[in-house]
Amino acid sequence: MGRCAMPAFPNTVDFVAPDEIPVRILRSAKRKKTISSQWRDNRLIIQVPAALDERTERAFVEEMIAKYRKGRQARTAGLTDDALARRAASLDQQYFAGKAAPQSVRWVANQNKRWGSASYRQRSIRLSVTLQHMPSWVQDYVLVHELAHLVAPSAGHGPGFQALLNRFERRAHADIFLEAFHAGYNAHAKELGRDEDELSGFGHDEEQ
Repeated sequence: MGRCAMPAFPNTVDFVAPDEIPVRILRSAKRKKTISSQWRDNRLIIQVPAALDERTERAFVEEMIAKYRKGRQARTAGLTDDALARRAASLDQQYFAGKAAPQSVRWVANQNKRWGSASYRQRSIRLSVTLQHMPSWVQDYVLVHELAHLVAPSAGHGPGFQALLNRFERRAHADIFLEAFHAGYNAHAKELGRDEDELSGFGHDEEQ
């Protein structure tokens, strides 16, 4: 991270760290002690107290980038299509006794408006790469959602389907997480005047 990339006073600083990691530093006068980071808007957002001196801030920022890099490496190892298919098979056994039996499970980059989709005819599941930046239990929830469509293809999102989905223990937490991301993503799209890019979340999957 070059020294010229982090001026001391602006409230917002954007730069690209090694490994092509886009970073945004947000300095807040309201934040007194805590430092946090999260992946949002296709960049690593690091929030720091505005009162920090440059040397201290730099040390914390480098620590956050290193932490993100380590986590990204671990996630990447588990984000292949083969790994996703193995997770789907395991979740199918755990929640549905293997009844979903998907024949193809993979990540896709062209599914920007929905978390996932399922095709009963092809016995396939597709998950948006947007989920790759989310916790593994949220990814599992979306997988269980799509697996449930394969188990009950004619149920739509009705009571029968909801009963299947309720088997996932952290459903309430996952719903809250996805709803918050959904709201933030769409608010950002509107700010940029890109209503056509708004995320719809879960839609109706192919049922027959």
